[in-house]
Amino acid sequence: MSEKIRQVAENRKARHDYFIMERFEAGIELFGTEVKSLRAGKVNLRDSFCTVKDGQLYANGMHVSPYEQGNLFNRDPLRPKRLLMHKREISRLYGRIKQDGFALIPLSLYFKGPYAKLEIGLCKGKKQYDKREAEAARDAKREIDARIKERMR
Repeated sequence: MSEKIRQVAENRKARHDYFIMERFEAGIELFGTEVKSLRAGKVNLRDSFCTVKDGQLYANGMHVSPYEQGNLFNRDPLRPKRLLMHKREISRLYGRIKQDGFALIPLSLYFKGPYAKLEIGLCKGKKQYDKREAEAARDAKREIDARIKERMR
């Protein structure tokens, strides 16, 4: 029995700025009006990151716009959102991010069945020359594909 997955947001900047070593799935603790905003696609993952505090995993900088009909039930759009993972996984991730250059970055947000899930990546930052190299490889592939298509005509 496969559950329907509907992607709400993606952090494309993370793929540009970081090497993604591992991916993890975490649930998110949200309030009702925040869930309604997510279903409407009013979320931004750019410049967001995850931290571990007191054995809990939090997503910081994730902007969930206030729900228009939410009035007094709306929460602060940038409040830290608690992520739901097993304690073993959190302690393992905490050990990894203490290493030099590793960070936990939200990659995408989606609904898996009725539940909101956040895909987080254990990432290592790219240097400027790594970004230029990736861009050059992408341009070269685009040019090769264009030439092959041109010869097919």
